Amino acid sequence: MTGSVFDSALYARLFPTGDVGRLFTDSAEIRAMLLVEGTLAKVQGDRRVIPSDSAAAISRAVMEIQIDPGALATATGINGVSVPALVAAFRTEMQAPEHAQYVHWGATSQDIIDTGLMLRLRQALVLIETDLVTILRCLGEMATGHAELPMAARTYGQHATPTSFGAVAAGWGAPLLALLRDLPGLRDTCLLVSLSGAAGTAAELGPDAPQIRADLARALTLKDPNRNWHTDRTPLLRVADWLTRLTLMLGKLGEDVTLMSQSDIGEIRLGGAGASSTMPQKQNPVGPSVLVAVARQTTGQMAVLQSAAMPRSQRDGAAWFTEWMCLPQIVLGAATTVQTAAALCATLRPDPDRMMQTLTGDLGLIHAEALSFALAAHMPRPDAQAAVKALCIDARTTRTPLAEQVARDHPQLDVGHLFDPAQQMGQAPTDARRFGADVAAYLSDEP
Repeated sequence: MTGSVFDSALYARLFPTGDVGRLFTDSAEIRAMLLVEGTLAKVQGDRRVIPSDSAAAISRAVMEIQIDPGALATATGINGVSVPALVAAFRTEMQAPEHAQYVHWGATSQDIIDTGLMLRLRQALVLIETDLVTILRCLGEMATGHAELPMAARTYGQHATPTSFGAVAAGWGAPLLALLRDLPGLRDTCLLVSLSGAAGTAAELGPDAPQIRADLARALTLKDPNRNWHTDRTPLLRVADWLTRLTLMLGKLGEDVTLMSQSDIGEIRLGGAGASSTMPQKQNPVGPSVLVAVARQTTGQMAVLQSAAMPRSQRDGAAWFTEWMCLPQIVLGAATTVQTAAALCATLRPDPDRMMQTLTGDLGLIHAEALSFALAAHMPRPDAQAAVKALCIDARTTRTPLAEQVARDHPQLDVGHLFDPAQQMGQAPTDARRFGADVAAYLSDEP
């Protein structure tokens, strides 16, 4: 087994990362850092901080020169960061020392690494958002289409009261829609350029340092933080938190689908469910299990990432290394979950017959709460609850359906209404349709 399932050829279809995976490779990291170096040179040339002809040569060279990641490994192991070796290799490959001397002018390794990371995170969020929209569109249609389909709600793993499958789908989707709505603000406040020099003072960049940083942000289509954030890891933590919440919400979907697809419940059917190596009768909920497993891993990675958010002084190698180990796993985990959930939602189907069997089984005890409120119109509420509890015990003891007992002992009540699941779903259908409408409205406003 490889060190990470996200890098595995064997598990590539079980934990798919798609184009996001290609953003978290050594080559992609180097390309992003070189793009930052070339853009920095260009904006510095425009402000005559470095010679304009050198800036042009550097900007051109970053598009042409290829650096082998393996060639940087020895120096990176010694230095603890890849940028010194990258800059040295790039200067050599330029074969123009009169221009190459201006590469990395006034910047520090963290400026280049953090800004390059932000470029990759920006693209990762675009790709993840695309899959998230697919999931929401599917859940919105599911909620609307099944708003009136009754099923048993469950609390503490036991039957509670009737709800609708559409409302369940809306429950899966509502927090995802909230996350989607949060994305523009996240991009505006967290996808930041970094340019503050060795100790965060930008002294080496000269008096025009704030203007150079702003120029660099505009050129890279990132945001200017107007400050040094070398040791304030809030921007990365907020992006990671958004990804973690996304993964957790899809993990909850996975937990529910795993339960509802179990053979003894069977209220939903999964397309492409997995086969067992030895038990022919089984169809394993593979996709839902991936969602749950990745959510569990991500919560652990997020906890470790948060522990790295208190770096010592102006630079802390251990904290920085911790980020490198955790953040890519969180991003790739989110990419896996949105791809897996999109495929799952496209094939997930409710089984209305099994849902009705659940609702009408167990002697109709699922309607006990509704019965207690109906009785409360004829007696004090505590007495009504005690009476219904006694009826439930008697129903289980004698195996007599609760409806028969009510018709016998409380003929004043409308048994047909009380024991009709379609009339006992409360606001579930309304909530389902509202969610479907919210999704449709939001997506119709998207550019």
